[in-house]
Amino acid sequence: MTEIVVEGALFVVLVATAVALLVFVLMQFTPLGLRIRQARNRRLIESAANRECPIHGAHAATDMVLLANGERICPECFQEAVNG
Repeated sequence: MTEIVVEGALFVVLVATAVALLVFVLMQFTPLGLRIRQARNRRLIESAANRECPIHGAHAATDMVLLANGERICPECFQEAVNG
């Protein structure tokens, strides 16, 4: 009975390793992987640019204030707009 359980566990590990190797090869050595990496980098750069206020500098994404029109501004600019 123990041999059957060990054999099943080893088979699962073998399949998981094969899938991980396939994903690694696809991500590192194919145009599809390059495109996915470039899209991920583009999203990170755009996200960082959206959190950067030209006046007050960078802020955390959770600190940004969402306006009614969907635009995000930094908390300092929001305070200045509210207080005049």
